[in-house]
Amino acid sequence: MRAKDTKELTVLVDRLRRDRRRDPYAGRDAYSRAAREVADRCQRLVDAGQAAVAVPVLRKAVDRMTSALLYMDSSSGVLGNDLTNLMEVYARACRAAPPRPAGLAGWLVKLVCDGPGWPDVVLREWAPALGAKGLTEMARLVDERAAAADPDNWHQQWAVRYLREQLAEVSGDVDRHVRVLAEHLVSADQYGRIVRVLAQAHRLAEAINWARRGLVEYPSGYQSVKLRDLLVRLLIETGEPGAAVAERRAAFDGQPAIDNFRSLLATVAETDRDAAHTEWALAVVRDRAARQEGYLPDLIDVLVLAGRDDEAWHTGLARLDELPTRQRVDLLELRRRTHPAEVREPYRALIDAQLLDSYDKRRYDKAITLLRSLREAYTATSETAQFDAYLRALRAEHKRRPTFLAKLDAARL
Repeated sequence: MRAKDTKELTVLVDRLRRDRRRDPYAGRDAYSRAAREVADRCQRLVDAGQAAVAVPVLRKAVDRMTSALLYMDSSSGVLGNDLTNLMEVYARACRAAPPRPAGLAGWLVKLVCDGPGWPDVVLREWAPALGAKGLTEMARLVDERAAAADPDNWHQQWAVRYLREQLAEVSGDVDRHVRVLAEHLVSADQYGRIVRVLAQAHRLAEAINWARRGLVEYPSGYQSVKLRDLLVRLLIETGEPGAAVAERRAAFDGQPAIDNFRSLLATVAETDRDAAHTEWALAVVRDRAARQEGYLPDLIDVLVLAGRDDEAWHTGLARLDELPTRQRVDLLELRRRTHPAEVREPYRALIDAQLLDSYDKRRYDKAITLLRSLREAYTATSETAQFDAYLRALRAEHKRRPTFLAKLDAARL
C-alpha cells in the first residue's frame, strides 16, 4: 500500500471522530459517507491480500463510530447500518489476517459488556479469527464477568448470557448449547431457539418435546405462534400428520380466531385433507359467537375464508352494528360483486353513520369511497337513475356541509 493511500485512509478514519458538543443532527450525511468509504477501501485491501493493513484501521474506525453514535441522532437507522457494515468488514479482515487472539477476545467482551449496546457481536463471524486460544480466553473473561456481575443490573446479566450462549453455539457441542439456552427459559422464543438447535442436529424427537414444553409454559402470543409452527412442521416431517392437525385444532379451540383457522386449513390441506376438521372449527366459532358477541367478527372472517360467503353475509347482516366498520365495508364489498341489489340499504346506513362521525377527520373521504361502491351496485343492475336521485337527496340533506359538497364535486359525484 502506498504511503499516499495510507495517509488518505488515516484522514478518513479521523473524520469518524465526533465532538459531543456538536448538534446531534449536524453532518450526518457526510459522516455516513466517510464510514462507507472507510469500509469500501478496507474491503478492497482485504480483497488485494492486504488484510493486515486493514485490521488496525477498522478497529479504530469501529471504536470511533461506536462512541460517536452516543452523540448523534441515528433514528433513521442509516448510521447504525454503516456501523454494522464496518463491523462485518472488520470480521472479514480478522479472518484473513488474525490479530493476537487474546487482544481480540478482550475487545469483543469489553464491547458487549461495557459498550453502549451497539454494534452487535455475532460470534460465529469472529470464531475463525479467535481460534481455540481466543475462544478459551473469551470464555475465561466471560466467567470473570459473570462472577462480578450485579444480579440487579439487567445489562450486565444480559451481556454475560448473550456471550455464554454464543460461545456454546460456536463450540459445536449441541448438548452444551441446549443446556446454556435452557438456563433462561423466559419466553417461547427461547424454547424456539432450543428447538431449532436440536432440529439442525437431526434430534427431532427431542426438538418436538422441547416445543411442546414451551407451548405448555407459553400457550399464546406472537412467539408462541412461531413455536407452534415449528412444532407442526417437525410433526409433519417425522410422519405424524395427525398430531400436527391435533396441534392446530387445540390452538383454534383455545383461540378461535382467523389466524389459527388459516393455519388449521393449511395444515389440513398439507396432510389428510379431511373436511371434517373445517366443519368442526366452524361449529366451534359459531357456538362462541352465539354466546359471546365479541366472537362475531371472528366468525365472519372464518366463514369468508372457508368460502361460506352466503352464511357470512346473512350472519353479518343480522348483527351488522356489532361488526367493526372495516369488516362491514369488506362484507358489503364481497356481497356487492355477486348480489348488488342486496347491499344498497346497508351501504346507505354506513354512509349516514360515516358522515355523522364527528370524531373521524377523514369521514368525508371515507363516505365518498362508500358512495363510489354504492354507485357501482346501482350500475350493476342498470338503475343509475335511482342512485342519482339518492345522491340529490343526500346533497340536500347535507347542504350545510360545504366541505363535503366540495369533495363530492371533486369526486364527480
